[in-house]
Amino acid sequence: MKCKVEVDAYTKAVLPQDLFMNATISSPTLRVLIIEDDPMMQLGLEQSLQADSACIVVGQAEDGYLGVEAALRLKPDLIIMDIGLPRLDGIAATQKIKAALPEVRVVMLTSHTAETEIIAALSSGADAYCIKGASLDRLQAAIAAAQEGATYLDPQIARRVIDHLKPPTPNSGIGQLSERELEVLKLMVEGLSNPEIAAKLYLSPNTVKTHVRGIMNKLSVDDRVQAAVVALRSGLV
Repeated sequence: MKCKVEVDAYTKAVLPQDLFMNATISSPTLRVLIIEDDPMMQLGLEQSLQADSACIVVGQAEDGYLGVEAALRLKPDLIIMDIGLPRLDGIAATQKIKAALPEVRVVMLTSHTAETEIIAALSSGADAYCIKGASLDRLQAAIAAAQEGATYLDPQIARRVIDHLKPPTPNSGIGQLSERELEVLKLMVEGLSNPEIAAKLYLSPNTVKTHVRGIMNKLSVDDRVQAAVVALRSGLV
């Protein structure tokens, strides 16, 4: 598996796998951290990555909290991250890692294909989103795009993301939000918790909780992730 390829400016976008089929290695060793709770998947990824002299696996972690600790300690160049991790999911782990190490590239490799999870992962700072079971060429493409500062979306889910980025319908509910609710929603999209939002806006946690409930009611959504999706589609953030 090739972990570094030459990509010209034209290809820095949502990329299909075959663009990278004949690419060649052109950079120093890429230090990779694997955050994955399935031992067989860990082993397979490690073997595939280290079969290429351009990659070295510097560490592995089996849950989100350990993954964050490993990232802060090892400071890898790139992280391959699952979403469905014990204790702390991959989306929250990515957000914590990116806050501390913004230059680290994160490639989501997961079986999760729900629109809300895809959008939440990208909002958390993930640089690429790849579906488990795809060919090694697709993972190679995801890694290459992330290294180049581009965003990679697996072709299986790219259409869903594009659909979510279309202009909202008139009934999206954004127009019903108060100025304070809009402020709270923007911070929700950034991934802040209720106590963090309260501290940022100088409000009590209970007041923030009330605003969050009001936002979800007006947007007709069931959770914070869905509210973030509506905000993203509306161009609010």
